[in-house]
Amino acid sequence: MIYFQSLTQSELADLLRPIGRAKIERQAVSPEDAEKKIAQRARYRAKQIFHWVYQRFTFDWDLMTDLSKELREWLKVNIELYRPPVLERRQADDGTVKFVWELTDSKTVESVIIPVAARELELDSETQPETQPRFQGDAEWSRLTACISSQVGCAMGCKFCLTGIQGLDRNLEVHEIIAQVLEMRVLAPLTNIVFMGMGEPLHNLENVIKASQILLDQDGLNFSKRKVTVSTSGLVPAIEELGRRIDISLAISLNATTDEQRTEIMPVNKKWNIEALMAACRKFPLGSHRRITFEYVLLGGFNDSLEDAARLTDWIRGIPCKINLIPFNEHEGSVYRQPSEQRVTAFQKYLVDHGLTALIRVSRGAEILAACGQLRSLLKLQSV
Repeated sequence: MIYFQSLTQSELADLLRPIGRAKIERQAVSPEDAEKKIAQRARYRAKQIFHWVYQRFTFDWDLMTDLSKELREWLKVNIELYRPPVLERRQADDGTVKFVWELTDSKTVESVIIPVAARELELDSETQPETQPRFQGDAEWSRLTACISSQVGCAMGCKFCLTGIQGLDRNLEVHEIIAQVLEMRVLAPLTNIVFMGMGEPLHNLENVIKASQILLDQDGLNFSKRKVTVSTSGLVPAIEELGRRIDISLAISLNATTDEQRTEIMPVNKKWNIEALMAACRKFPLGSHRRITFEYVLLGGFNDSLEDAARLTDWIRGIPCKINLIPFNEHEGSVYRQPSEQRVTAFQKYLVDHGLTALIRVSRGAEILAACGQLRSLLKLQSV
């Protein structure tokens, strides 16, 4: 059995080619003509199925009424629609909603829907996903971002991140990545996807690239390449590979301005230091009006001085970019503290005064552990 969400449209079409082959071969004038018609029919059927699942949110093969009975029976036997159960769904006062998904091996991962404005979301936890109401007042939101996971845990060991403290259990498969988006898309008209949940996306490069292809498919989930962002802690060779193979947006989790600082909080810096990381960013292919996003978590008294702001300005000079300043979200057991509001605004002012685009990213969902750096497997969290 193959999971539907693991397939690109072309892969699905290849699987569908044998269906109806005999009938087409009898009708075709030549073998070459037959093969052409078989391929055309398979591509058309794959497109239909993608529309049913990803745009009409239909999860029962029998309800896909414009497919032949033969095809629907084949789908029942060979293709499974993956629907991970929701173990927990929590809503923060600011409108952020966190989902905890149970995978087939009983491991768990988390995803978050982040609205642009605080508003209570009317989600009935007692109903099934396909019957739940969509986000109320859709027109009032200009952006709904889905923050999704790419691994169960994370191997990067960043000292300020709960996921990093957990360690790595395994990579997510393509269908497990896509299912997060699809299940949330049923509930809300998502506009943006960010690979900023659990895990280092570029540590799971092949599955993230393939999942991104499915996210961008116009007959599928149909997200713009500008609206799908992969964030990395700095795996330089994988950044270069990503840029060669798919056109999506890139975010860099930088968080320090000296190698000594960055190595202390991000062990990845021992292998690829700031200079190597910035060189990879300068070579990353960007289309017209595209920018790299630098994520900078401000840790009180550690990396939030004006000297840090000056070094940051020097490092990124000449790179089309914007900087998201993220005041640290404190959690139990961390030695780091949230910076003062004065330090945050002074840091931002320095960057802006030096011609950079710098935004202070308001943390959402902190009270339900849904904010940046707070995601962690539920079962792992319960065991400590």
